[in-house]
Amino acid sequence: MTDRSVPEFEGELAPVVYRDRGVDLLDQNRLPERTVVLHLTTVEEVAEAIRTMSVRGAPAIGIAAAYGMVLAVDGDGGPVTLEQVERAGRTLRSTRPTAVNLGWAVDRMLGVFGRHAGRPPEEVREALLAEARRIHAEAIEANRKIGRNGADFLSVGVRVLTICNTGALATGGYGTAYGVLRAAHEAGR
Repeated sequence: MTDRSVPEFEGELAPVVYRDRGVDLLDQNRLPERTVVLHLTTVEEVAEAIRTMSVRGAPAIGIAAAYGMVLAVDGDGGPVTLEQVERAGRTLRSTRPTAVNLGWAVDRMLGVFGRHAGRPPEEVREALLAEARRIHAEAIEANRKIGRNGADFLSVGVRVLTICNTGALATGGYGTAYGVLRAAHEAGR
């Protein structure tokens, strides 16, 4: 538990971001009574946050896993082996075996590691961090597209019910089904 500020990514409230060589994660188990931002610095801490549902929602879990994979190469600056990174991926996958976003994020990060293996450790770390941030940005952009496309189906005054986690805290920072409501509001409806 820390007194860190609530994470943001590209100007959006975000449930998870990478900063200060760690993963800042808004602990959703504490909401709404308290706002607690966890600063996680190991793969195991990220795995525990996913397992205990401190982070929720498929997109947010995938983003957390991608940033967790960056932590697998953060360390003393020495080289990291494929075996170490694969072990980190298995640790993260084991938290929620049916979470599709988690699995593809880990696979994507392993692919980047494979393409950069043998390069200087800081270069490998920067490549993984850039990929994790791309995953995060792509999630927000996909949510915005969902919102824009879905908003066209909402008339003024319509009532909407969403089920499950669909807002900014369950995604990269905009929302899926709730993103439709946001887009409709932004369009003046």
